[in-house]
Amino acid sequence: MSAMQDLMPPQQRARVNGVELAYYEVGPREGVPVVFCHGFPELAFSWRHQLKAFEAAGRWAIAVDQRGYGGSSRPEAVADYDLDHLTGDLAALLDHLGIEKAIFCGHDWGGIVVWQMPLWRPEKTAGVIGVNTPFVPRAPADPIAIMRARFGEQMYIVHFQKPGEADAVLAADTRKAMDFFMRRPAPGTQVASGIGGGADEQNTFALIELLKLYDPVFDEREFFLTDGEFEAFVETFERTGFTGGINWYRNFTRNWEISADKPTRIEGVPCLMVMAEQDAVLPPAAADGMEAYVADLEKVLVKDSGHWTQQEQPEAVNRILIDWLDRRFPK
Repeated sequence: MSAMQDLMPPQQRARVNGVELAYYEVGPREGVPVVFCHGFPELAFSWRHQLKAFEAAGRWAIAVDQRGYGGSSRPEAVADYDLDHLTGDLAALLDHLGIEKAIFCGHDWGGIVVWQMPLWRPEKTAGVIGVNTPFVPRAPADPIAIMRARFGEQMYIVHFQKPGEADAVLAADTRKAMDFFMRRPAPGTQVASGIGGGADEQNTFALIELLKLYDPVFDEREFFLTDGEFEAFVETFERTGFTGGINWYRNFTRNWEISADKPTRIEGVPCLMVMAEQDAVLPPAAADGMEAYVADLEKVLVKDSGHWTQQEQPEAVNRILIDWLDRRFPK
């Protein structure tokens, strides 16, 4: 796994909140650190470009393999992946490192987690940065029931609720799965309203069915990874499988149930929303109306980027993040 070793700082480990977390740290231990939280199917390695830029800028940053991923523990119980555990891991990691508060920056599923930090762990949250993933208020009903009614059984989040099914398809050919995921959008891709779209949305996001039919030979989308970077993802997921990450999705209903008493607005912390122009799953339109729920919010658009923004357009993302930090959290 030479790319992982070459492009990341040394892996460190912390026993916290009933699990062992692998994490990577750069920069001087000064000021308020940024904690980077990855999505599915990703790793702390997804933030390698940001860690390098933050180190060069003299900024303190930490990227975590969250529970279920990479070098971290993979508990068996599905309920061990709910928001109480996921936000608790980040809070406990700060305690382990002697950090009072951090700015939490998350992409994809990591974005869901970081937007929940000021609601679940406000005492640990100095700021929030969402990359592609907007803050979404608690749904009026079970979100799985809503997605099932809107998109049908093959919509990937609904399909993920079936124990073992998607896990087996993805793990049967990890290389093909990662090849399918880790590409730029096809030229001319038009984005609509993503998974938050209305009932007339045509895209059903039938990920597993698409993957079964997928042949990389006929895929004209561009890679954004080097061969070494791609192998780092493949080797890791061949070792760990995908069940840990999929278990996050299996807690949508539970998270909805246990969050009924949480605040409905984010107040008192600076927030940044980084949108990606060509993300078909989490398009810029998904962030419309966030101002009603996030009191202190800035929004920035990254052009010519699909879903994997911090890896597809690292220089643009780094510039946006460091500029915001220099204004809101000066060294």
